[in-house]
Amino acid sequence: MRVYLLLMLVAAAVTFLTTPFARWVALKTSAISAVRARDVHSVPTPRLGGLAMLIGIIVPVLLASQMPFLAEVFEDPQAWGIIGGAAIVCALGWADDKWDLDWITKLAGQVLAAGFMALQGVQLITMPIAGVTITSSRMSLVVTVLVIVIAMNAVNFVDGLDGLAAGIVAIGGTAFFLYTYGLTQLGSPDNYASIASLMLAVMVGVCIGFLPHNFHPAHIFMGDAGSMLIGLVMAGAAITVTGNIPPGLMSGAQALPAFIPLLLPVAVLMLPLLDMGLAVIRRLAAGKSPMAPDRMHLHHRMLALGHSHRRAVVILYVWTAVFAFSAAALVQWDWEIVLVWTGVFVVLALLATLGPLRHRGRFLDDDVALSGQTPRVPAAAVAGPPLQPVAQSAAPQGAARQGGIPKTKETVE
Repeated sequence: MRVYLLLMLVAAAVTFLTTPFARWVALKTSAISAVRARDVHSVPTPRLGGLAMLIGIIVPVLLASQMPFLAEVFEDPQAWGIIGGAAIVCALGWADDKWDLDWITKLAGQVLAAGFMALQGVQLITMPIAGVTITSSRMSLVVTVLVIVIAMNAVNFVDGLDGLAAGIVAIGGTAFFLYTYGLTQLGSPDNYASIASLMLAVMVGVCIGFLPHNFHPAHIFMGDAGSMLIGLVMAGAAITVTGNIPPGLMSGAQALPAFIPLLLPVAVLMLPLLDMGLAVIRRLAAGKSPMAPDRMHLHHRMLALGHSHRRAVVILYVWTAVFAFSAAALVQWDWEIVLVWTGVFVVLALLATLGPLRHRGRFLDDDVALSGQTPRVPAAAVAGPPLQPVAQSAAPQGAARQGGIPKTKETVE
């Protein structure tokens, strides 16, 4: 465990320190997110955080390759396959952040990255449902690519609020890491080395290191380069776990997360997958492309309920933790206990989501989200005359459509 925690810390430190460099590169290469009608941010923001995240993955993995504890992991090319796939999608995301590629080009690049990983051995071969095994190499390749592409796009869809995607993946990745580490302890008590645990520990560290720069108000976005990268790493870790647990190791309800492939990653990515599924259905029903943008994502709905930007993000963090840790808990506890506690936390999350939202205690409030009121700024905090109503007309169009002016530094000044 100490080795994984060390690598997690290295990943966090490298990502944190290299994010300003990524921001500088974004500014120099014009990879900047302009304010569009569907966006929540109110000022143009660099969006090449994925470059720092890629560096934050490569450095600890190179360090891990020199550790005797993890030497066995690097005898297989799978770890390098995940790194190569991450580099491909980071380059693809960089191009999209700069030139705004069409969805067909992005999909082709995603398939290329997933195919590269599959050729390096990161393939979904065993599906231990009643002993079923994918005997066709072609079918294995297709299923693997499909799983990876879905995971990348799920994270990409949910990346709509400052700190949302990084925080969700950090929380879900932590639960997934504890799950894989627990299964490794049960499966090989003498050797805890695992590709999945390694990649998850690094991914969690990367997200934690990026969050201080990305939490509201964000100084930089991860962009498609970052969202697709962490989605790919999550999928790669899940695939390497599949089929590696001996069938007799666990029994009863505890076998559920061990033997239904990708169940825990689905729980970890429940919110992104739900958001993506609803978006596709909604757009197809309206006769639009499934990739057509709109303002109906889960994070937009949270703002519409009256939550502030930060509160909406924190509540979505809570829902991710409920889903992810409930699934991971099945490894250690009976399903009855897990079900009871899951029910308790679901009720608490519902109260936080649908409670008396209009009565605010200023907890995590940083703006007036869709309230139709102008921000109340203490007189002592502003040098000069108080803000006039005309300020609303000067606000960016995206903020005006939300019904209020975000209380950002630019607004106060």
